[in-house]
Amino acid sequence: MAISFNQIPQKVYTPLFYAEVDNSAANTTTDDMQSLIIGPMLESGKATAGELTYVSSAEKAAELFGQGSILHQMVTAYRNQDSTGTLYVMPVEDPSSGVAATKTVTVTGTASAAGTISLYVGFDLVQVGVSSGDTESDIAGNVMAAINAEADLPVTASAELGVITLTSKHKGLVGNDLTVNVNLLGSSNGQELPAGVGIAIADGVEGTGVPDIEAAFDALKEEPFEFIGIPFNDKTSLDAVKLAMETRWSYNVQLYGHVYSAKRGSVEELLSIGETQNDPHLTVFAVSETDPNSGFDRLGAALGQIAVSVKADPARPFQTLELSGITAPRVSDRISRGDRESLLAAGCATFTDSSSATAIERAVTTYVTNSYGARDNSYQDAETLHTLGYIVRYLRTQITSKFGRHKLANDGTTFGEGQAVVTPAIIRSELIAAYSVLETMGLVENMDLFKANLVVERNLTDPNRLDGLFPPDLVNQLRVVVPVPSAVLRRSIDDAETHFRCRLHDDRRHHNSRPGFFHHPADYGQSHRRCSRRSRDRIRRAAHCSLHSMHRATHG
Repeated sequence: MAISFNQIPQKVYTPLFYAEVDNSAANTTTDDMQSLIIGPMLESGKATAGELTYVSSAEKAAELFGQGSILHQMVTAYRNQDSTGTLYVMPVEDPSSGVAATKTVTVTGTASAAGTISLYVGFDLVQVGVSSGDTESDIAGNVMAAINAEADLPVTASAELGVITLTSKHKGLVGNDLTVNVNLLGSSNGQELPAGVGIAIADGVEGTGVPDIEAAFDALKEEPFEFIGIPFNDKTSLDAVKLAMETRWSYNVQLYGHVYSAKRGSVEELLSIGETQNDPHLTVFAVSETDPNSGFDRLGAALGQIAVSVKADPARPFQTLELSGITAPRVSDRISRGDRESLLAAGCATFTDSSSATAIERAVTTYVTNSYGARDNSYQDAETLHTLGYIVRYLRTQITSKFGRHKLANDGTTFGEGQAVVTPAIIRSELIAAYSVLETMGLVENMDLFKANLVVERNLTDPNRLDGLFPPDLVNQLRVVVPVPSAVLRRSIDDAETHFRCRLHDDRRHHNSRPGFFHHPADYGQSHRRCSRRSRDRIRRAAHCSLHSMHRATHG
């Protein structure tokens, strides 16, 4: 027996005792799953564009990227869900030739009574007091002052002749996602305009221009991130995302991760996402064009909830994960169930909104068809990609930790038990053991099928290389439950029996009431028993017929 030592040489002349510690078989962990947000910063921020920055809180985000910046808002939404997870930010500059989006708020009339205007920028509330006799210019000036006093808002305000112009703090397309509403909660919640005052909200200048997302991904180098959120949803930016993620998932990079974005628009506009992108590493959440929430607010919250869920269990479905800090829009502003069904089929992820909460419904990817244009559901859900990434990292950790400096020999080679030698059979056993652990964790299933299809062999042309075919059967997510309504069927049988009893009773009464028809009292009992037995048989047959008909209707 000749033990392979990592440090101690074969010949040592100075006495007495030597030892080395080998931790190669003790590692049971995987890489930390970090979160990343890529977004625009303001000139007032202290961070450097293109430089990866750790962010611990929303307050720190305001300092680093500017108050009211999109990054400030996204970090705030993220930290409302995940207060302790590792979050980095890659700030980018606004496009130099970009145009800032604007909206106008027009005030009409003179107030005949005092009151309060409840103006919403996104879901940030700005309340403005109105006194009786205030003119259009008075009210507009007060609204402008109130908005500019809120430094966390993503807009600045100016006013002239009763018209307030709200200008996005950012240049580019991202500014078009801003929403402005008045008295969003309605009069039932005490929000109504003062008597004599009218307010009209309209789109102004459309924002144009996009930042260089490709440069932002290049600046990440080889830093691993499992959850990446970007507020950009234009085709140029998403094409850059696709190229970057293909590289990060390649065999020689192995960084993995998944990108999440959001897009506001009509259902018709949102339906094209899957067709235009078809990227398994990208999930785009649909946001109604009348939703008062900004897309990047919803995105930041969803990213935080997904990060918490995946780090606990990468295979559990995201459905019903509630987004803290996101207020559900009015019923009229929500996407209908039928439209959400169409969006999911087209590769666009969805939320559900109710009076009590907003939650993730299903985080599908934009991957819809394979290279031949045929429908393909293999990468339909983001959970699948997170599970695959986890499994590959786990296997990499186990193999590199235990066999990083081993020699390779054929099966059947005779060598000492302490030798750092590995054979295909040893690696095969190691992979089976790893699969068993993954199965215990609820990430894979069908061990027997896995072992039957597992292949580990030496490369035919490179004697230093070991090739393997690792065929995991991933667990699925419980998406749909279709129970058999047995309680309803049982009640239907009982109703059927009652119905036929009533029919027989009516028939018997009719039979006995026919003129000239008479039962002798002495014969009545026996006749009644025969009739009862026949009646019960008829009832039972009728009930079974009813059950059979309902079963066919239920199951086709």
